[in-house]
Amino acid sequence: MSRRPTLQTQFIIFILFGDWIAPRGGQAWTAGLLHMLQLLGVSQPAARSTLSRMAHKGWLKSRRNGRHSRHVLTEKGKRLLDEGGQRIFEPRKHDWDRRWHLAVYSLPESKRKLRNDLRKRLTFLGFGPLERGTWISPNDRRLEVEAMLDDLGARKYVQLFSGIELVDGEQHSIIQRCWDLQTLNRRYAEFIARWEPELEKVRRALASGRGLAAERCFVQRFWIVQEYSAFPQLDPNLPAALLPRGWLGDKAAGVFSAYSSLVNEPASRFVDAMLRGPNGRSGRG
Repeated sequence: MSRRPTLQTQFIIFILFGDWIAPRGGQAWTAGLLHMLQLLGVSQPAARSTLSRMAHKGWLKSRRNGRHSRHVLTEKGKRLLDEGGQRIFEPRKHDWDRRWHLAVYSLPESKRKLRNDLRKRLTFLGFGPLERGTWISPNDRRLEVEAMLDDLGARKYVQLFSGIELVDGEQHSIIQRCWDLQTLNRRYAEFIARWEPELEKVRRALASGRGLAAERCFVQRFWIVQEYSAFPQLDPNLPAALLPRGWLGDKAAGVFSAYSSLVNEPASRFVDAMLRGPNGRSGRG
C-alpha cells in the first residue's frame, strides 16, 4: 500500500469508537485505548490531549475505577456515530419511486456557524444543494434529518417536504446540478486500485493456510474503514436509475465489504483483548 494519510487524532478516535468500541458497550479502558491508538500512529501525549478535548465537547466522558480509568461514549457522541455508521455500512440503493425529498431552510446571518453545520450534516445524509437554502435527496431520510435538526437545535429554521415528483424537467440534469459524480467516480477508481490488490493478498494467504496476524488485521481494517468513510460525505447513494454509466460505487463497496469481512474475525479478537481488562492486555496485571 501507499503511505498512509495524516489524520487528525480526533478523527482516528471517532472511527475507533464507531467501528469497534460502540458495538461493545461504548467504553474502553484507557490503557487499551492508548495501545490501539499507538498502533495507528498516535502518540500517548496526543491521544490524551485529544481525549480530554473530546470530553470537554461532550462526546466522551472519563470514569475512574481505582487506579485505572475508562473513556465512555456519551449520548451526544453516540448520535453522531450512529449517523456516520449508518451511511458507511448502509446497502447500495437500487429501487426508486421517482419521488424527491426536500429540506428548505432560512437562517439569519447571526447563525452562520449553524448554517455551515447544517450544510455539512445534510451533505453527509446524501442531500444536494438544488438552490440556496434548498437541498434535495431521492432517498427518504426524514428520521435521520429530524434527529440531526434536534442535535443542532435547528428545527425552527427548517421545513421538510417529502414525496415530491419532478413534472417539468429531466432527472439527470438535477443530478448534475447537485452532485459531482465524475470526480467521485475517479476517487472510487483510486480506492479500488489501492485495496483490490490487498484483498487478493489476504485471499491468497487464507487459501495457502497461513494465518492472519490479529494485530495487523486490526490496523488494516482501520485504514480501509478510514478511507471508505470519506465516501458517505461525497456519495448521496443515488438509486441505480440516476447513476451514470461506468459507475464504480458498487464495485468499491464490494471490495470494502469483502476485505472487511476477511480481516474482521482476527481483528475482533485483538480488540476484545484490548478492552477486556484495565491494562489493555487481556485482563492481566
